[in-house]
Amino acid sequence: VQLQASGGGLVQAGGSLRLSCAASGTISTFKTMGWYRQAPGKQRELVAVVTSSGRRNYGDSVKGRFTVSRDNTKNTSYLQMNSLKPEDTAVYYCTTTDWGNLDYWGQGTLVTVSS
Repeated sequence: VQLQASGGGLVQAGGSLRLSCAASGTISTFKTMGWYRQAPGKQRELVAVVTSSGRRNYGDSVKGRFTVSRDNTKNTSYLQMNSLKPEDTAVYYCTTTDWGNLDYWGQGTLVTVSS
């Protein structure tokens, strides 16, 4: 399984970005799809995940601002990020879990929010 993330970049505080992550490989569907992030000098933290049934879980710092979604026909997850803050600056990693609870990770995409 390979994950290809895209959509990162530089945005001003208060702006929006949309990340995408396409999964490819031998697995046709995934149990969960989502995003984590890691800022410089900090541990990787949960941003948002969505299950195959559509249940969503968000990190506390992004609730109300970020929305995770997925398109099962394309094995693609999306992260809509609104009202971005400088503290959202991080490398964002997409991840997915298969039905055997094996995790896969993408290469990361950098999001920089300027003040």
